[in-house]
Amino acid sequence: MILAFQILGLSLGVMAWCLENSCTSSHSWKVRSHSEAIITSNSQFEGLWMSCAATSLGSVQCQGYKTVLGLPAYIQACRALMIIALLLGLVSIIVSVLGLKCTKIGRTSEQAKGKIVLTGGSLFILSGLSTLSAVSWYAAQVVREFHDPFFAGVRFELGAGLYMGWGAAFLAILGGAMLCSSCKKGSSVTPPRGTTYNYSKTTHGQQIYTAAPVTESGSSKAYV
Repeated sequence: MILAFQILGLSLGVMAWCLENSCTSSHSWKVRSHSEAIITSNSQFEGLWMSCAATSLGSVQCQGYKTVLGLPAYIQACRALMIIALLLGLVSIIVSVLGLKCTKIGRTSEQAKGKIVLTGGSLFILSGLSTLSAVSWYAAQVVREFHDPFFAGVRFELGAGLYMGWGAAFLAILGGAMLCSSCKKGSSVTPPRGTTYNYSKTTHGQQIYTAAPVTESGSSKAYV
């Protein structure tokens, strides 16, 4: 049962890492809003790495950002958070595989493997939190610009990449929590190993020797 719980948590973590990878490379973190336009045939969407434009004929043209230092601070921060999330997720997958009960690595004890699984689950949770911070920060910025009456640029709405990131964060946190809880379930309380004494054997045949009482005649003979 514990092994099945660990495999399920690891599977959720792998799925979360794949979604994080797709979310990081997605070009639709925000989509141009058409709420103010009556009829439009073009659509525009942007991601962390490039901006794309699509026409009604189906042609899509993407162009990478020309500068990195000139980008807004929240985009640079989201890039860093997503890269950190991917690295943490990759490390957590490797560590979790090494800590499974079905994995044999030399003479690793069960306690050591439990600590390895706990480390992998914690890294999964950190990866999910990093992804959650990135997509939530980006979404908050998009919503703020959309509702800002003094914003003069193009208004965008939330894209599919953000929802993908939220799903990846949820799966990563859930998988990491399952791995951590499986470590607690696997560590059963065992009585301390010590020296046990069987008092029944010692008390059954116990003999007490006492010195014979010394009589007066015996004491007088001793002095003769």
